[in-house]
Amino acid sequence: MAESNTHPNLKLFSLSSNRHLAEEISKAVGVPLGKATVEKFSDDEIKISVDESIRGDEVYIIQSVSDPVNSNLMELLIMVDAVRRASAKSINVVIPYYGYSRADRKARSREPITAKLVASFLEMDGVDRVVALDLHADQIQGFFNIPVDHLKADTLLAHYFTNTHNSSDVVVVSPDHTGVSRARKFAELLNAPIAIIDNRSPEDSTTVPESVIGSVEGKRAVIVDDMIDTAFKLTIAAETLKKAGAKDVFAIATHAVFSGDAQKRLQDSAIKKVIVTNSISISKADQFEKLEVVSVGPLFGEAINLIHNQKSVGKLFGR
Repeated sequence: MAESNTHPNLKLFSLSSNRHLAEEISKAVGVPLGKATVEKFSDDEIKISVDESIRGDEVYIIQSVSDPVNSNLMELLIMVDAVRRASAKSINVVIPYYGYSRADRKARSREPITAKLVASFLEMDGVDRVVALDLHADQIQGFFNIPVDHLKADTLLAHYFTNTHNSSDVVVVSPDHTGVSRARKFAELLNAPIAIIDNRSPEDSTTVPESVIGSVEGKRAVIVDDMIDTAFKLTIAAETLKKAGAKDVFAIATHAVFSGDAQKRLQDSAIKKVIVTNSISISKADQFEKLEVVSVGPLFGEAINLIHNQKSVGKLFGR
């Protein structure tokens, strides 16, 4: 944690979801985390108090809307209300992982668009700005009528992979047709070709696609996605790539959701290494031998400093 506040009118607060990342952001910004108390009543109602003056300050609240999603979302909304009532000059929420982002459109009749609902909640609560990382769909930015700084982790992850595992003989792979744009951008960073797994039933965990569009034989295949949830799609993709002759298979994703038995599934799979960021807190108990974690703390820290100093954060969008 930083020893002194280099920005006296800037306040950072961490809620419950990812304290370790908040401390890294605090260090990068040069501002200590503010004092706040988060408690729960016996019936799980959330009680929050801000334990220092924030009148006239620019406040940044750091909270990933990750498991437990509903509790963390409610915590964020309550904290925003507390900060607004304490006369903060501006309220900025830093959301390393935006929960409900997969519900970004009506795929079927009578379905909600929950990502838009969350955006509406935040706006109605009085949020002035959102700083997010690798939203599941770019159109979520348009769900807000306030500024949204949408940071990207692809350059950070590409640099890590190149420095740690070398980028020679690499082919970047999209696990299905919907992720081709993401794979292409990552391939440009590695100066590598792309391939696509012809998975026409990405929600079916029992079907192993037989076809790979592009050449992976004798190459080190890097599967790129925005998140890893149950890891069914990822492990199936690795199996398909091995059958197609890939020498090694790596998996890279920004958000480690890791639902159910995902960690065991990944550890037992054909994947050599799983590389993610710390946008979602991963406890020591949930880590496994193949896992490598890259910090996004400095990225968020730089973004907050630029925003606070009224400078453009555009250069960070491609990082």
